[in-house]
Amino acid sequence: MARILIIVNDVDSQPRRLLPRLIDHHIEFDLRIGPGPDDTFNDIPGPDVVDDYDGFVYLGGGYMPDETDRAPWLEREAELVRAAWDADKPQLGICLGGQLLAHVAGGTVKAKTGAPEKGATEITFTADAAADPVFGKVGPKTHFIESHVDRITQLPESAQLLGSSELCEIQAFRIGRSWGMQFHPEASADSVRGWEADGLAKLGFDKGTLVEHADRVEEDSARNAQALFDGFAREVIEASRR
Repeated sequence: MARILIIVNDVDSQPRRLLPRLIDHHIEFDLRIGPGPDDTFNDIPGPDVVDDYDGFVYLGGGYMPDETDRAPWLEREAELVRAAWDADKPQLGICLGGQLLAHVAGGTVKAKTGAPEKGATEITFTADAAADPVFGKVGPKTHFIESHVDRITQLPESAQLLGSSELCEIQAFRIGRSWGMQFHPEASADSVRGWEADGLAKLGFDKGTLVEHADRVEEDSARNAQALFDGFAREVIEASRR
């Protein structure tokens, strides 16, 4: 049976929609949490475990990918990314996870850069995405939940751009058998309901408006998120058969 390692980089950024898709594909998952309670942290697996898994998922969080003073486990996570590349194992990076993939490969990630994106945001995918094994069944335009103030400003030379939004050029990309994204396909309109209204207001967003919009596009978003996760699941299953 195929097996995935999932790294949680923030307890508020959980796998949500991803887990039912893995279960439906009969993929086991090992979930590890980087941050511990009361400003502690956990010792997540490093590159020595790369042969124990057929794929890897790195979730979001409120850190820069090199911010190892605040999030010490990110150093081992970066080492794991490199080892998975060397082993040609599929990887999926979401928000911080996608930024980590780009950073490790030589791209540029900048804090509090450009306009922040919150709520359901329209993503436009490239012609290359239409032929991609993970994004190929995702519609050419669809909405996914966004929640970021940091962003990738330059992809590494080895990366292929797959998707953009109006306010953020680098929304989805591929490096070999690794896929990164700034948006959150695992999140839903219910995720937006849990956000703190005052914090959103400070960034210029009205929570009620964000929830209403997310509800309106939820069906399309959920369908395309399933297509994306199913594509990644197939990559992991293929890797397990090698």
